[in-house]
Parts: sequence; C-alpha cells; structure tokens
Amino acid sequence: MADSQRKILVTSALPYANGSIHLGHLLEHIQTDIWTRFQRLRGHQCYSVCADDAHGTPVMLKARELGITPEEMVAQTRAEHHQDLTAFLVNYDNYYVTHSPENRELSEYIYKQLDQAGYISRHTISQLYDPQKEMFLPDRFVKGTCPSCGAEDQNGDSCDVCSATYRPTEVKNPVSVISGATPVLKDSEHFFFDLPRFEGMLKDWLRSGAIQTEMANKLQEWFDEGLQQWDISRDAPYFGFEIPGAPGKFFYVWVDAPVGYMASFKHYCDQHNIDFDEYWKEGSDTELYHFIGKDITYFHCLFWPAMLEGAGFRKPTGVNVHGFVTVNGAKMSKSKGTFIKAQTYLEHLNPEYLRYYFASKLSDNVHDIDLNFEDFVQKVNSDLVGKVVNIASRCAGFITKKFGGQLAEELPQPELIKEFQDASETIAEYFESRQYHRAIRLIMSLADKANQYIDAEAPWVTIKDENKQADTHQVCSLGINLFRILMVYLKPVLPQLAEKSEAFLNDTLDWSSAQSLLTGHEINKFKALMQRVDMDKVNAMVDASKEDLKAAEQQKAEPTQDTELSKDPISETIAFEDFAKIDLRIAKIAKAEHVEGADKLLKLQLDLGGDTKQVFAGIKSAYDPAELEGKLTVMVANLAPRKMRFGLSEGMVLAAGPGGKDLWIMEPHEGAQPGMRVK
Repeated sequence: MADSQRKILVTSALPYANGSIHLGHLLEHIQTDIWTRFQRLRGHQCYSVCADDAHGTPVMLKARELGITPEEMVAQTRAEHHQDLTAFLVNYDNYYVTHSPENRELSEYIYKQLDQAGYISRHTISQLYDPQKEMFLPDRFVKGTCPSCGAEDQNGDSCDVCSATYRPTEVKNPVSVISGATPVLKDSEHFFFDLPRFEGMLKDWLRSGAIQTEMANKLQEWFDEGLQQWDISRDAPYFGFEIPGAPGKFFYVWVDAPVGYMASFKHYCDQHNIDFDEYWKEGSDTELYHFIGKDITYFHCLFWPAMLEGAGFRKPTGVNVHGFVTVNGAKMSKSKGTFIKAQTYLEHLNPEYLRYYFASKLSDNVHDIDLNFEDFVQKVNSDLVGKVVNIASRCAGFITKKFGGQLAEELPQPELIKEFQDASETIAEYFESRQYHRAIRLIMSLADKANQYIDAEAPWVTIKDENKQADTHQVCSLGINLFRILMVYLKPVLPQLAEKSEAFLNDTLDWSSAQSLLTGHEINKFKALMQRVDMDKVNAMVDASKEDLKAAEQQKAEPTQDTELSKDPISETIAFEDFAKIDLRIAKIAKAEHVEGADKLLKLQLDLGGDTKQVFAGIKSAYDPAELEGKLTVMVANLAPRKMRFGLSEGMVLAAGPGGKDLWIMEPHEGAQPGMRVK
C-alpha cells in the first residue's frame, strides 16, 4: 500500500530566456512531470514549480540586438516556453520568471543573511574589459588562444581541444566576442561568498544520499583541488538585481537563478494560501527535490546548499541529475536537422510519443539518452498501439455490439488479475526511484500477457457460438479490466491517453484503482485512442528543422552549434574569417591500420613534427594501410576531437582526387615537412 501522505516540492532547472525549448530541455521537464504526476496519483501533496532564468549578459545583449528591453524579451520568451511545455503535457503548478519582485526580495534577504554572518568579503580583481562597449567581459564573451595547448579561437574559460580550464585573463591573444576589440585589464571591486567555510557540511550532505553516488564522486574533485571563494557579483551594465548598498554592482545570475525556485513557489503560495515557510524552513519535514542536467551539478550541489545553509534555510532532500540527449547516436546537430525545437516537433508528432520514449530510456543514473528515430517509431507503434491500445480495441467492439456496452458481472482468470494487481508496488518503487525504464518494461510484459490471453481465447471466434456467449462476455470484460490496470500504471507517463481511456471506461483512475475491478459496469463506445507513428512525419520534422536553421541564418539569429562543414559548398558558404581559422598542417603517416568493424575507415597515427595525433579517415577503399606509412598528408590540426565508437579522432585528413582508388597522398621527396602550415 502507499505510505502516508507526504508533502513534496519539486523543481526543474530553469530554461534560459534567450532561446527556444528543444528536445534536450524536454527530457528533464518530462522526467520531472512523470515523477510529480506519479506522486499525485499516489495521493501525496506534491507541488511542482519552474520559471524562466531571465538575468545575465547574454539576455541583455540579445535584447539590445532585437531593439527591445530585456524585460520585453524575457516576457515573450517565458510565454513561448510555457506554451511549449504545456503542449508536452508538463503540468507545473506555477511557471514564473526570475525577474520578479519575489525573487528580488528573497535574493536580497539571503545576501544580507550571508553578509551579516560574515560569509561575504570584498576584493579588488583585474578583469578583461571591452574598451569599445565599455563593459567587463564574462568568460564566454572572450575568445583567444588556449594557454595550455595553443589551440586558437577557444572560449575564455575552457578549451574544446585539450579540455583545460583557466581564467579569461590567462587567455593568449584575447578578443571580445561582442565587438572584436582587444580587451584591456581593468580593476574592479567584487563580492565573494566564502564557500570553503561550508566544506564539512557539503561533504556530509553529498554522502547522505541526496545525490547519485557517481556525481558525489565527481564533485569530490572540487574538494581535492580546494574550494575557492565564489565571485557573486558582476559590474554594470548587467541585466539583473543590484546588490543592496552597492550601486553599479549586480548579483551574478547563478546567485538569483536557484533562488528563483523559492520565488516561483512563494508566488504560488501567496495566491493559494499555502505556508511557504513550511517547505523552506530549516528542519522542515517536507521534501524538496531538484531535477537538473549534469552540466550544472556544481551550482546545485555546492554553491546552492551552502547559500541555503548560510542563510538559515533547509537544504534539498535530493538533487536528481540526468544526462544529455543525443539523436541517432550523435550530439544534436542543426545542420543534420536533429537539433529539434519543441514547436517543430509539435507540428508533426504527438507529444506523448516522446514522453513514452524518454520514459522507456530514463533511469536513475546520469547516462546520456539516445533518441534513435527508427527505434522511436518501432517502440511507440509496437508498445503503445500494438500492445496496450490493442487490448481495448480487440475487446470493446464485442462489449458494445453484443452486450449493450455492459461489462460482465464476473471475471475469469483470478491468477492473471492478481499478477497485474500485485505488480502495483514494484512499478511504484520503479517510478519513485526514477527507474522509469524498468517500470515500462514490466508494464509491457503485462501487456504481452493480456494479449496472449486474448489470442488464446479468440473472442472473434467464440462470439459466433451461441453456447459460448457468456464466456466471450467474460473474456472481453477481463481484457477491458486488464487494459484499465495498465492505464493506471501508465497515467503518469501518458496523461492524455489516460484521459481518453477514462472517458471510454466511464471511470476516473488513481493509483489505487488498480486494486479494484469494473464488473456490471457500462463503458462507452470505443474510439481510436492513439495513431501509429509515421516515419514520413519523423523525416518531415527533421527536414523542417533544417529549414528552420536556414531561416535563422538568413535572419542572423543564433549561430549553429554544429562543427561540420556543409557537404555542398555551393548551397552554403562561409566567411573568409571562418576559413582563416582552419589550421592546415603537413603530417607524416607514422602508422596506418585497419579498423575492426568499419567498412570505410583507417586508423592513422599522424606525426606533426613532434606532436602525434590519432585520426580515423574514410580512405580505406583507396589505400592499403601498409602503403601509407611514411607518406605525407594534409590534416585539419585544430578540429575539435570527436569521440567515435572506435576511439577518439583528433583531426581530419584531406585527400584530393576524383575519388575511389584515385585519392592522392604526398610522397616525402615532394619537399613538405611534418608540422608545416599549409598556406
């Protein structure tokens, strides 16, 4: 049986207010929504809140580019985000925005509590400053040469080539992303939060079961390196909340963003006469859970609990971390059409298809979830249409046409019914622990047994025998009841399908409904509950995403995140400045070998004059590996490494010629030397 009623508050990470919701975002919101719907179905008091993350330099600059105020842009984006999430049946009690009176009040209160307790200090630091735009540059608005490996055009805080992290002031040849100007160093007083003072508490909290063990182990690296003072301030111009008593100084966005969870809930509490303090006071017996992606773990599991502790609030009961979404085994790509916005998906496909597919893949670990379109189509058609809905469609017609829409007074197969009902607590445990994939697997195994039973009884045959009418009535009535139990278990995942099923069953379902049966009960005429997925619609969605990219490029909207060059040089062009960034080098093929399981690839070890890189090249059809060793080729030396199933490829080989066997590699006597730059 379900435990006594719990009081739970759930949040999802806040979408940033300068871009559209895409499939990667939806994974988290769907995961959160399934969990909260399950808790409510079990009879618990479970509130869920979210908001748009409104502050920071990117929002300020994007609004300036659009010629509107940041407040106007945030309002528009929040409305779009909320509409998209609602369309995917994500049901937040309150979807708010961090640029709100409640958030300002709470952020200032937490800051003052921390300051009075001695956790805030002030230090003068040197930062990169854009002399043209007259503003200090955040990390991501600086580009330059990596101080570790020398790779060019790297971000101001980390290198995509060697994965080194560093301060913007350490970047060589820095350039402002905003204006292209060379930044200068300028001093400014900043405010720092004393994170090291909370080391003991954080270690205990991380090992309390509040976060997955694998993430707790990962966060241990921060303690090993030594916790640092956290800079919580930013200089004007900045879109955010001004720090009390410090004109021209603003809270860093990651200060007020998590406070936005509290603010969104407080806004809801004030409207619905709910005790806000009961959920946030220190020592509260209510439960608080955050659902987040693995890329923002340290903010939620180091800075945030330390801020709460220092200001006298409770810490989260749990922070549930998930991985990223890949599509067809690769990072989402705009050029391939796999960087799919929520709105584009909704124009082609039923949102419950994606909810179900994600649920069938989601577990309590932080592994990435791959959305494979062929598997997506097969799983939805086979499981939902071919198994679950099929049970109702096979039985309902006989009940309506032959038995006046009335279910039988008695049902056969008590052992089968018991098996379905006894699965309730196991499935509940799977949902509770976020092992949705196990819940789905068990539900579908039950669906298989229901279909096997109907196949064996063959009501479409027995209905023709006057002596077996009563048996047929019971068989079909049992089929309807088994379908009903399955819909109880699937209701957190498929709320729309459950609602249609409730209308058909003339019933309302909660978790306890699985333990009761419908006998002598009138059902309504069956209508198709779900359509099969058409692969053509999936392909159309991908094509539309490519078209969205072209439209965005024409409007000079946000740039593509895909690093691949177009296969058609005529249809897409790049600026000369972009081409100039490509570092072409002569490389000696030190070693060449076949790649097991690959039809086109050779594995090459390339000598760049002392630096060796591994590259997988699709030239197997033209060369015997033994003939390549010692010869020279040209490679793109500054291409970001790409993880392949055969290993890490650290560049790209350029081979010229008509193709096939006629690909040309240089001989050593032709005068080139390993490491030489190709002009």
